[in-house]
Amino acid sequence: MRLPMNPRTLAIAAACAAAAVLPLLTGDTYQLHLAALIAVYWILIAGLNLVVGYSGQLSIGHVGLLSIGAYAFAILAGKAGWHPGLAVAAAGALCGACGLALGLPSLRLPGFYFAMATMAFALIVNEVVLAQVGLTGGGIGLAGPMFPAPFDTPAGYYALVAVVAAIVTLMSWNIARRMWGRGLIAIRDNPVTAQAVGVPVFRAKLVVFVFSGVTAGISGALFASLQSYITPDTFVFELSLFFFVCIIIGGRGGIIGPFIGTVVLTALPELVAPLAKLGNFFYGLLLLVVVLVVPEGIGRVVELVGERLRPKKLPQTTIEPDLPRLSRALSQRHTRRDGVRT
Repeated sequence: MRLPMNPRTLAIAAACAAAAVLPLLTGDTYQLHLAALIAVYWILIAGLNLVVGYSGQLSIGHVGLLSIGAYAFAILAGKAGWHPGLAVAAAGALCGACGLALGLPSLRLPGFYFAMATMAFALIVNEVVLAQVGLTGGGIGLAGPMFPAPFDTPAGYYALVAVVAAIVTLMSWNIARRMWGRGLIAIRDNPVTAQAVGVPVFRAKLVVFVFSGVTAGISGALFASLQSYITPDTFVFELSLFFFVCIIIGGRGGIIGPFIGTVVLTALPELVAPLAKLGNFFYGLLLLVVVLVVPEGIGRVVELVGERLRPKKLPQTTIEPDLPRLSRALSQRHTRRDGVRT
């Protein structure tokens, strides 16, 4: 099957090729670390995008799920001696269960109250981590175990997280482009109408919220290994707002836009490193510019550029008369006239 070579396909292919050859293009360890951090963040944001961007639920507490995944990985792979791959899967399953437990009561709440419930969940998780000194290390924290060879090098670890990010992206894209995605958009735009046409509103929101919990747990496990050491101060509430802003700046209802937002907002502190004290100022300025100039997000700009570059093909249809049917109609008409005359 031949894929259509439109600008969007070419852009996605170029981005995938650039991500694949990045370890060969740079030998800078810090650049590989930054690229791996973008991939780890995107694993969480790809799942959160289905909740925020598609179903319209204001979840601002996913940093709590990220924290649970990170500490679960550190405890299982570090203290219990599990294989890191198995610990990542367990962290994802645990956060999926936490997402189910949180979503069952809170997803029935209106938007603002649901956001407050997720924020309260993140604050409760942080307090529990601080209180369980014997399990989580309290304020001291825990070491994030390394993955075995060949993932024990910066290039190898980047390859690992890039593959996981690609798999999560593919899963999110499949959900978004099928009936589930259309149903989520209908829920976001008008839940009453969506329910009237047969969309299972609560079940759809719960499924994508649990899926976002699984991706948050996997992201947290990989984040713990990437950071080498985690403490409660690592999972500040501003990080949860960062995930939310990435989706808003990138644009709701798409995959490419939030990914671009993740790349830009993660790399922005490095671009303005000499002005590190003004980091929050640049975040706010970028958000203000996007909201005022491009309310639909950066992803919409990419789509408009693609539409300008894509050649417009006017539909050409050829109308061919049905001669036999026309001949029969004319003959029947003449027969009726002759009958009337006689």
